[in-house]
Formats: sequence, structure tokens, C-alpha cells
Amino acid sequence: MSEPITSLIQHPYVPPAGFDAPQPGVFKASTVFFPDVAAMRARDWKHKEGYTYGLHGTPTTFTLEERIATLEGGLQTVLVPSGLAAIANTALALLKTGDEVLIPDNAYGPNKALAEGELAQYGITHAYYDPMDVADLAARISDRTRLVWLEAAGSVTMEFPDLVGQVRLCRARGVTCALDNTWGAGLAFHPFDLDGAGLAVDVSAHALTKYPSGGGDVLMGSVTTRDEALHMKIKLTHMRLGLGVSGNDAEAVLRALPSIGLRYAAADRTARTLARWAAQQPAFAQVLHPALPGSPGHAHWQQLCGAADAAGQGAAAGLFSVVIHERYSQAQVDAFCNALRLFRLGYSWGGPISLVVPYDLRGMRQRWPAHLARGTVVRFSTGLEDARDLQADLAQAVAAALPG
Repeated sequence: MSEPITSLIQHPYVPPAGFDAPQPGVFKASTVFFPDVAAMRARDWKHKEGYTYGLHGTPTTFTLEERIATLEGGLQTVLVPSGLAAIANTALALLKTGDEVLIPDNAYGPNKALAEGELAQYGITHAYYDPMDVADLAARISDRTRLVWLEAAGSVTMEFPDLVGQVRLCRARGVTCALDNTWGAGLAFHPFDLDGAGLAVDVSAHALTKYPSGGGDVLMGSVTTRDEALHMKIKLTHMRLGLGVSGNDAEAVLRALPSIGLRYAAADRTARTLARWAAQQPAFAQVLHPALPGSPGHAHWQQLCGAADAAGQGAAAGLFSVVIHERYSQAQVDAFCNALRLFRLGYSWGGPISLVVPYDLRGMRQRWPAHLARGTVVRFSTGLEDARDLQADLAQAVAAALPG
């Protein structure tokens, strides 16, 4: 008979099969057992036909991958520790020394920092293009361009590009295009069927940190594709970089996914209400929200997202920005942000609590975009609070810090 500790560790009990419940089980493992040596040698981790090591997948992470692929309209997904990791995984899988990557000038800042830092050190060049001018993108594609990043809507300033035109251009030039689809979240439009006739991006990168998680407490990203060869390039790089996510974090996203549509729509409604109110405030020189007529790229948003329902309301993330009039000093802008009580100062978005961040656009862009008013850009993310309370919060902060 074994000693008690050995019996405890090597306990023979196996619970009965057939258990079923609303939430998937949580499997956490580094080590995975094999029944025999033949199985150890034969088992393939690449195609979800079995389990080899926790880093390569468990029932929990496989389930989340399949659900994200369904959400995005793709066929294969890999999970990574953050949205930025999704961008890095894609870039490192598809680029080598001598290649070039093109990035929209209004892209998520860390994507640009990656190009300027690690990718440049590896001999991969980059250039920034005007996201609102397909002709500018066309002029910048060279025989060394191997990857074009797309973003809809643009980070911070919310311009909505001619995504259909951009993807058609990449298709015509034979260049791989990858979309940062965090804003769309797989809900506002279909990245793998942009025109109803199968026009698709090659890669959809998604910060699951935002709407799929929904709690402001999980860091995770995903890379989704429809092409098997492209997926395998990404997956092999994923393996060689040792990227993985925890079972508990995967569980949190799985638990949140069923409500993503409700939360996205609620944040959208609130953001539009506040954006319309903000457009009436003299302190704000411009309000940036793709669904707002007059906002940069509104027509492109309407084309891609605006026909999502019979009323033509479409869908949009719970984000909008304002350009505070240039007559106000930076100290006054900071005082406005500090005066907010319900909007909390903090990065990220997609969670239950509304957030605000002021930005210095001069340090983020190659030049000041002609379609933006002069002033200081402040971005708001709407959470799940009542829109009336958030509007009152904005009103009292404007009255306190932005007189006249």
C-alpha cells in the first residue's frame, strides 16, 4: 500500500463523464499526461487533435479560440497575452529583414512603437500612411511591402477609413493586410466579409482585453485568420515565442462572451447620446464619433456599419473624442479631466466604468491632420452607467474648468 502522500498525489479517482453546465470547464496545465510513448510521439498539437503541453492548448483555451473565430467570422484563432501581443505575433510571423510594413498614422500607438523599436532593429522598415486617403496608401506600397496594417476606427481620433477600398487595394497589389479589429469587436462589421461578396482582410487582431472580457480585469488578445497556411505561420511563431494565456483568464472571457452584444450596444447608445450633447458645447471645437454626421469618415462608417439594422442605426464602439478649443490652456484641459467624477482617468476601454484620457496629438502624428480642429484631444470611453448621470458629470466639469 502506498504512503498517504503518494496516494494523495497519485489518486486514482476520475469523476464520471457527462457533466454539462452553462459555463465550460476550466482546465489548467503545464504538464499533460500521455497514455504511452507511442501516443507521446504521435500526438499533433498544431491542429487541435490532442493535447501535448499546456502552452499549446487545453480544452478551455481551445473552446475560447473557437468562439472568438466564430465571433470574428474566421476559421482559426490563436490566443495571446494582450492586444499588443496579437500585433507583435502577426508582425513577427509575417516579416523578415528587408521587408516593409505600412501603418496608418492614426494607429494604436504601441503598434507604431513596435515598428520603430524592435522591428527596426531587425532590419524591417516601416512607413506611415494617411488612413483617409487610399491613394496615399497606394503610393506607399513598394516591392518590399509585405504587410499593411488597417484600423477602423482610428485610435484616439476615431476617423473611419475606406476599409473596403484599402482591402481591395491590398488584394490588387498582393500584399497581406491585417486589421486591428478591437473597435469593431466582431460586431460592428464583418472583417472577413466586408462587402457581402467575400472581400476579407487576411488577419484580424483583437484585444480581448476590451469588449470580449468586459470587466477591465483581463489582459488577452487574439489573432484570427481564414487561410490555413497563413494561420500556420502565425501559430508556429506563437509557439516559438512561447505565448500563452491562463485558464482562469480564458474562463473570464468565456463567461463574458454571451453578453458582449448587449454590452457593446449599451455602450454605443450612451456614447452617441453624449457625443450629440458634446457637439452643442462651445468649449468643444469638434466631436469625433464615426456615427456622427460630419465626423471624419462618417460616410465610410455608414457604408460598412450603418446598414446593420432596418433603422440604419448601425453599430459603433462606446468611444468618442472631443477637441477642446485651442483657447483653453493645457492646465484648463487637465482641470476639466480632473473635475470629472464618474469618468475615471485610466487607459483601455470596453469595461463597465467610463474612462477619460487627454492626449497630446502633436507627439503622436507625423503632422496635424487637416480634418481635425486645433486644440487638445480628449477621448471618452463609455461604460455601463446611466447616460443621464454621465452627461451631468460632463456638464459640471465643463462648467468648473472650461468657462465661456
